[in-house]
Amino acid sequence: MLAVVIVAHPCADSLTHALAARAEAGLRSAGYDVTLLDLYAVGFRAAMSEEERSAYHEDQPILDPIVAEHAELITSASAVVFVYPTWWSGLPAILKGWLERVMVPGVGFTFHERTGKVQPGLRNIRHLVGISTYGSPRAAVRLINDNGRRTIMRALRLSCGLRTRTRWLGLYSVDTSTDADRDEFASSVERKMASL
Repeated sequence: MLAVVIVAHPCADSLTHALAARAEAGLRSAGYDVTLLDLYAVGFRAAMSEEERSAYHEDQPILDPIVAEHAELITSASAVVFVYPTWWSGLPAILKGWLERVMVPGVGFTFHERTGKVQPGLRNIRHLVGISTYGSPRAAVRLINDNGRRTIMRALRLSCGLRTRTRWLGLYSVDTSTDADRDEFASSVERKMASL
């Protein structure tokens, strides 16, 4: 079983990277082979190019070798875990760009041959997990709308099919949290990934 952990934070010494390491450790103890995709470390380009947009509905919508490699991993994975900080009530730009460039026709979705209707392209994914930190308290996040969570847990899940299980792990008020709060959350991330 393959699990892909996608990390979106520019600083290698960040809490986000520490949480990704704990998620990876938990997944390995659950028997998964784990591939970690550190989007900043691999130099992933967030913006879709004009050439990519023109190719979007062609037979070969993926033009970038990094995007092709990530698409191949995602279409082989049984679990996908996103680890990122929530910035401006949503996904970091690099992660939003990753979704736009990787989840193209033939990967994230397909079109029914006869009706032309959109169908899930990632039926291989059995577990979809989001792990995020928030500067705001949980009540404030609910009030302003948790756009990153909605994108992953609702929009992306539609590409996986109804049997895909979802799990969300959020650390709220991270800016005022203590070391003990962060350690407890990191431990819970590892435990929950170990039981996936």
